[in-house]
Amino acid sequence: MAVIASKPRVRKRVETALERTIFASRWLLAPFYLGLVLALGMLVVKFVQEILHILPHLLDLPESEMILAILSLIDLSLAGNLLLIVIFSGYENFVSKIGLEGHEDRPEWMGKVDFSGLKLKLIASIVAISGIHLLKAFMDVHDVTKEDLQWQIAIHVVFVLSGVMLALMDWLVERAHLVSARAHQIQDGGH
Repeated sequence: MAVIASKPRVRKRVETALERTIFASRWLLAPFYLGLVLALGMLVVKFVQEILHILPHLLDLPESEMILAILSLIDLSLAGNLLLIVIFSGYENFVSKIGLEGHEDRPEWMGKVDFSGLKLKLIASIVAISGIHLLKAFMDVHDVTKEDLQWQIAIHVVFVLSGVMLALMDWLVERAHLVSARAHQIQDGGH
């Protein structure tokens, strides 16, 4: 009889150990986020390199080239923002909470961006970056082939449509949850 009673306890201990191992596996993502921090540092180096490239020619650059140079800086800045959003939100959603509550510099959105919000911020940033590349191509239209410009427009449109589709899917899922919650309220209220 004691052997029979111990089998469920052994099974429960094995199950608990397995679940804790699976839960702890989230820490395998931490090196990815550290790598993205390194990538953010690499973007800073490219940003500084771009500024150092522009500064000596500041007074000689035609307006259109200056605007293209500034668009390149904005592009790098948006890529940096995108990396930071992915680092913060990904780490907090999948690894561990960042314990900086009450810190004056903690972004307001930090800890509030779920996976769905992260996807939308990600696609919005990609659309913005793509839009900047497209604007740079339009400004430098004499040096861009018609075929390249068409490809850039097509890719940008795909990014925009992808963003709209992601937002629509999230909206539909949210609506389905609301309808389900209302149905449960009506059902519970009827009893």
